[in-house]
Amino acid sequence: MRRRLIIGERIMYVNAETALNCVFVAKIKGTVLMGNLRIALAKIQQKHPLLRARIKEDDAGIPHFVSGNNLSAIPVRTVTRIGDEDWQEQSKIEWKTLFDGESLPLARLVWIKGPEVSELLLVCPHCICDGTGFVALMSEILRLLDHPEEELLPYPAFNSIEELLSSSFTSSTAKVLKTKVFVVLARLFFLFKSAKNKHPKGEAYLLHWKLEEPETSALAAACKDAGLTVHAALCVAFLEAFKLVRGAKAQGKVICPVDVRHFVEEIKTDALFAFAPIAELSLSGNKDKDFWTKARELKTELKKKIAAMKVHELLVMSEYFHGAVDKMLEHLKTTDGGHDITLSNMGRLKIAEDYDSFELETLYSPNVGFPWRNANTLVVSTFKKRMDFTFLSNDSFLPEEEAKAIRDQAMELLRTHVMLSYA
Repeated sequence: MRRRLIIGERIMYVNAETALNCVFVAKIKGTVLMGNLRIALAKIQQKHPLLRARIKEDDAGIPHFVSGNNLSAIPVRTVTRIGDEDWQEQSKIEWKTLFDGESLPLARLVWIKGPEVSELLLVCPHCICDGTGFVALMSEILRLLDHPEEELLPYPAFNSIEELLSSSFTSSTAKVLKTKVFVVLARLFFLFKSAKNKHPKGEAYLLHWKLEEPETSALAAACKDAGLTVHAALCVAFLEAFKLVRGAKAQGKVICPVDVRHFVEEIKTDALFAFAPIAELSLSGNKDKDFWTKARELKTELKKKIAAMKVHELLVMSEYFHGAVDKMLEHLKTTDGGHDITLSNMGRLKIAEDYDSFELETLYSPNVGFPWRNANTLVVSTFKKRMDFTFLSNDSFLPEEEAKAIRDQAMELLRTHVMLSYA
């Protein structure tokens, strides 16, 4: 394989000097055998083409995924376990660590090793996988750690978006012309957009918390009875919390990534892919409405925006924007953006709960250290009937104390308006 990164991958790659890494953590009780762990990592590396590739820039500075026969095995770094919060500190270390070794693959694992409890931290650059791909990798590692004799079926790499979507999309001359006009307009926009701010020089941080099983069940039941989604309730709660804490600084908007696999059948749930179309939702215009009304309107808005997405066209046509990538990245690094937070709700994680040789105590929602000026991100997932939250930002943009206040206000709003009568 030798292919240029597609536009979504290119943005998440940033450049060779900037780390943009995702970390997914599993907490295990029982014995972890290094031999089985190495077998598991070797087998996922053989299955997924991007784990057998490096990113190399050509003479023009354009990054490509390049397969290589001289890549090493996925490395394991072992750390002595001291306490339950070690995984958070190790995650922060991994955010800043480049995948810059000439023979190293685009994945690594940190084993926080204790006598009875361990955490396994799977680390990948965001440019090779989204949340669904991350879940697939962790699921495969845990299954193979338990039963190393299991085999995984490899899948072929693709060399271009057109090749991947060849059976389901064709571009027309009119679409290409329209896209080229948009590219010109985008370049002009970024050219004249004033970058008054600088890239954050502060520290990235994460806040982590879980809901207990009764609260998780109460939230789901209340939303179901009201004909709503949990996602809509979470969006309203956090947008309202931003407004309560930040006042006039609050934007009243949330960005929601959508799994590309809902639209493109060629991209399987167990394949690595890094492009996620997004929907931006707003509370503007419904300030005086109650919590439930706002949630219903956000649910409707999200449904309409997802239905209107032309993802095949977006994937193909966005490839014409490569010439504007550097300006896009500068924009992300230097502007506040028009939203309060990106909210990625992964739902119930499709990872087995029961294993023969160990107990999977819990999974923590994936975390990531974005290098953007507005790095506000909330990742939510549910495992073993408990909802898990990871709130990520940079203290030069959103002070950590404000983030904690937003967390507390959002949880209070959910308990007051949604969960109280079901607890």
